[in-house]
Amino acid sequence: MKKDIFIIGSGFSALAAACYLAKEGNNVTVFEKNSTIGGRARQLKKEGFTFDIGPTWYWMPDVFERFFDDFGKKPHDYYELIKLSPAYQVYFGIRDFVTIADNLNDIVKTFESIEKGSGAVLEKFMDEAKSNYDIAIKNLVYRPGVSPLELITTETALKVGQFFSNISKEVRKRFKNQKLVQILEFPVLFLGAKPQDTPAFYSFMNFADFGMGTWHPKNGMYSVILAMESLAKELGVKIQTNANVEKIIVKQKKAVGIKVNGQEQFCNVVLSGADYHHSESLLDREHRAYSESYWDKKTFAPSSLLFYVGFDKKIENVEHHTLFFDVSFDKHAEAIYDKPSWPDEPLFYASFPSKTDDSAAPDGKEAGIFLIPLAPGINDTEEIREKYFNIIMNRFEKLTEQNVKNNIIFKESFCVNDFIKDYNSYKGNAYGMANTLLQTAFLRPKLKSKKVENLFFTGQLTVPGPGVPPSLISGKLVSELIKKNAIKR
Repeated sequence: MKKDIFIIGSGFSALAAACYLAKEGNNVTVFEKNSTIGGRARQLKKEGFTFDIGPTWYWMPDVFERFFDDFGKKPHDYYELIKLSPAYQVYFGIRDFVTIADNLNDIVKTFESIEKGSGAVLEKFMDEAKSNYDIAIKNLVYRPGVSPLELITTETALKVGQFFSNISKEVRKRFKNQKLVQILEFPVLFLGAKPQDTPAFYSFMNFADFGMGTWHPKNGMYSVILAMESLAKELGVKIQTNANVEKIIVKQKKAVGIKVNGQEQFCNVVLSGADYHHSESLLDREHRAYSESYWDKKTFAPSSLLFYVGFDKKIENVEHHTLFFDVSFDKHAEAIYDKPSWPDEPLFYASFPSKTDDSAAPDGKEAGIFLIPLAPGINDTEEIREKYFNIIMNRFEKLTEQNVKNNIIFKESFCVNDFIKDYNSYKGNAYGMANTLLQTAFLRPKLKSKKVENLFFTGQLTVPGPGVPPSLISGKLVSELIKKNAIKR
């Protein structure tokens, strides 16, 4: 039976769910508080430059392919993918960097050139990572987090030890060179936790990195959002922007509608793809499944200080994606997770999409995105932002041996306060809730409300976790739960 389904938010998970639910014949309407869709994946256009405001890494192309295949489509029906070669570059000091190739054979040679014997060790490690990837991405993450039994399979039983060890320990058992260790620990940062707190099973992220490569959708990650919007509209989904949802209406313990821009509208099912904590704040207290103390005790993925910079010249000695690991990772991690504060010496990441994509900047100019990961909930002021911009730009100039500050046409920043204002993000987190052992699968906030019938959730704070591919999967999982569990009004 057709249902009227309202979806709050228009990020990856919400749009994915909208497509699946519309495919089932439901009447689906998406409500987005901002003037453009995409949630954290919006775009900034200024003076001929184009920046992805949020995600800039396209990993796990098979997840995107599986999503579009569910609708008889392929990614290339909507956007062009470019495989980055090299994938990225990591700076450790002046003229001291490692370039990661676009294929495993060359990466093995790079490792071997840095640490004798590590090439063969990496090949074995990657075999294990691929095995974990096949179990996780092709199977486990497509389970809804309803029961711990979902994690118990013949394959996972053989790998139970990896759930109680951690990435840092497993990497350091195999590799001694600190550069190689940091490169191998880097991918799990996408899961939002320290390598020491991330189960070793998540080495599948290393296969996503070295085994599948790094890609760039032409015109940026926002091309994927536009593709999903196009697909959703083909399926009959209605999308309303500038539509701020102020309340989820509950009657007799059933979600029956929403209050949007001051007006009540009614439906059979409410699904929120907005920040989970914020979504529950739209409910009267007795209908909330999780208390403030629950959220306060959870480990959240970092927030970020981001700068979007237009340069009047091409930038040298960098790749499309460039990481700057020339200071202590442990000290920066401590400032994020253990003693939330601004780091004294921040690691940072830079992306120059115009190295690959002419649409990102005018001829002869460069678009630069700079990101410093931060603890959520810390103080955020314009003065602090400016201080940290100068810190990283001074280091950037020194490490890449060039002057660029005088070539800045403009810069825009985005930080904790903006994540809260634009996305109602809990403490201004950028990536949701971290995937630690005690925040995995059935231990994450539920896709289905425990207290209100016909109320569901999707996105980075629920199953399966942070990142763009998991968000696509989250949308599919919740659509299946709605199909099974939504009851007549």
